[in-house]
Parts: sequence; structure tokens; C-alpha cells
Amino acid sequence: MIKSVAILGLFLSATACSHNQAGEPLDSSLMGAATANNTAMMRGEGEYAIQLAARFAEEVPTTINFDFNEARLDGEARAVLDRQAAWIKQFPEVRFRVYGHTDAVGGNSYNKRLGLRRARAAVNHLVSRGIDRRRLEAMVSQGESQPLILTQEPERRNRRTVTEVSGFLKRHPSVLDGKYAQIVYRDYVESAVVPTTLTAEQSLPTAGE
Repeated sequence: MIKSVAILGLFLSATACSHNQAGEPLDSSLMGAATANNTAMMRGEGEYAIQLAARFAEEVPTTINFDFNEARLDGEARAVLDRQAAWIKQFPEVRFRVYGHTDAVGGNSYNKRLGLRRARAAVNHLVSRGIDRRRLEAMVSQGESQPLILTQEPERRNRRTVTEVSGFLKRHPSVLDGKYAQIVYRDYVESAVVPTTLTAEQSLPTAGE
């Protein structure tokens, strides 16, 4: 259920702050997001991007965590990013976005910068593993605005980056041909083929059959 909610918000260019008070001005970065989302859906792109995002979230970890006040990748984070890079290489038509987050310790402006440093660290590692930087869209820092755990105390689970599918490369031949379904289900079809153990001689009918 949590993954479904996250995926439905995939094409919003930014996410509203979870701590906004009633009556605060609307974030201007959200203007036009609904129109862009509806256009993508009508083209068929949105539906397939959502499916691919769900598949990415099911098949590899999307999140890495950080030590307190750090943007340095530890061994566990690098291993997760290596798995992400291997998955991303299978789909050269797809773009990704990395979101940086912090816990609630420290000022909001500082945490915004720290979240961005974390997102950049994740992107740089993916690039070092052979992912074209042009496929990694502008990194976004959510700072402390979207905690997984509601606490004002240090919390490792809130100190994270999240990698998500964000859309398709418009100039890629497969995308220009509208082959979104083939992109999503590319190796699903191959994995459904049952291998045979019959030899060519065994598969031929014998005389009298």
C-alpha cells in the first residue's frame, strides 16, 4: 500500500511539505504538475512509467541511509547503489531521480543543503558504475520535510536518499516508437519461457508414430 501511494505521485515535480500549516501559500513548483501528469497518462507514458516504478521498487532496494550529519556512503549504501546501477543498465530508455532527506536535527536550510549533498553522493556513485549522468534527473532535497519516523531526535531511517523512476528519454528510439509496454515487460517475457532438455533427435518423431 505504501509503495502504491508513493508511485501515484511519481510525476509531480515536487512534493508538498508534510509540515505545511493551513493557509500557507501554495508551493509554486507544483503549478502545472497535474496537467503534465494528465498529458503523460493520455500518451500512455504515465501508466507504463508507474508500472516500471513499481517493478524497480520490488526488485531492488530504492533507499540508502547515512550516518548523523554525513553525506558519505558507507559499504552498505554502496552495495545498494551497485544493485540499483545493475538494474538501471537494463533500461537505457528510462530516467531516474534521486531525492535526499535528513532527520529533524538542525535548521531547515542546513538540512536542505545536507539532503542535496546526500543525493549528489548517490548520483555520483551511480555514474561511477556506468550510468549516464544525463539519465539521472536534477536531484531534489526534501531536507527534513518528509520523515519516515516522526521524531525530533536523531533517526537513521530518516537520513536517506530514495531513487525513483521519473520517466522516459524522449529521444530514445524505443520511446519514439511508443514501445512502453515492451520496455516494462522486456525480460518478463524472456523469463516466462520454459527451457527444454530435449535434444534435436529426441524431439523428432520416429517412423510409425
